[in-house]
Amino acid sequence: MKGLRKITPYVPGRQPNYPDIIKLNTNENPYPPSPKVEKALRNFDVEQLKSYSSIDNSLLKNALGSKHTLSSDHFLIGNGSDEVLAFCFLAFFNSADPILFPDITYGFYKVWADLFQIPYKELPLTANFEITTDDYTQLNGGLIIANPNAPTGLFKPLSEIEQILNVNQEVIVIVDEAYIDFGGQSACSLVDKYPNLIIIRTFSKSSSLAGLRVGYAIGNPEYIKIAESIKSSFNPYSVDSLAENLAVAATEDESYYLDITKQICETRDWFSETIATFGFTSLESKTNFLLVTHPKISSEPLYHYLEAHDVFVRYFPKIERLKNYLRISIGTQEEMETVSQLLRHYTKTALTTI
Repeated sequence: MKGLRKITPYVPGRQPNYPDIIKLNTNENPYPPSPKVEKALRNFDVEQLKSYSSIDNSLLKNALGSKHTLSSDHFLIGNGSDEVLAFCFLAFFNSADPILFPDITYGFYKVWADLFQIPYKELPLTANFEITTDDYTQLNGGLIIANPNAPTGLFKPLSEIEQILNVNQEVIVIVDEAYIDFGGQSACSLVDKYPNLIIIRTFSKSSSLAGLRVGYAIGNPEYIKIAESIKSSFNPYSVDSLAENLAVAATEDESYYLDITKQICETRDWFSETIATFGFTSLESKTNFLLVTHPKISSEPLYHYLEAHDVFVRYFPKIERLKNYLRISIGTQEEMETVSQLLRHYTKTALTTI
């Protein structure tokens, strides 16, 4: 049939829907949203739903402006950071020169480039899965870097992000900070210094609101307006009234989220150290997940073993360099203790048969 578009879609982690599982395959937050979010939900005026939601999302923009010490016109709000990223790809990546991003990173970047027919070039990570700063000085039509990166969890120092911005001032540089609250230093301090910088954030990870679908971009107001025009060309009401109200409540309860983020990071470090005692290694993560491997154990049968015990993690069989790794999201301390016990038992059994 003529005129049909062929594209390989992004494949998310499985979404099993039955009780008593430990779901560690999509980097969701194991803790509930802020009590202020729950209160806002209880007090939400359902009468608002008979009218269209806000076009400018001023309530949320003002709350975010207070949080980041920026004016409200520095923000674009969307139905999850995936949608915001799609708007930014359409708004900013229209050159004949390829956009650049790592060969191992968030899988949606390649999907959007294919979907929107944007030329791109994937730059290999080092043998240690690190981004090489000098690779991003070549001719390009824009850049996108997840920092910390996924699925590696590695963070690139802000000084190196600034080096990349310095040599790419004629194109837009997108820094995807979906996991920044779990470690590292945000590039928000560079927004006013580098007008070509766009930062992407989400409420899905540290804010425990993956089911709400709210994300945002931070950037120079001139460029944010361009992305807003793309949004208005698709769906100006993409963030519903309830979602905006709850996202405002989450934004205004920073202390709660600092506490649970601290708990997640402590559990992450404990889990990494614990599984190291029976041979597993993991990259130094600044996220709410670990990329884990074992020198004597194949990851595929281990993946299926965990699944058989109702523990769901992420396995990447189509990415050659990740074939012997599992990405394990960090759950509660109790959940991670259960997972560590399963890994210990599997390791002990597997090594006795070698």
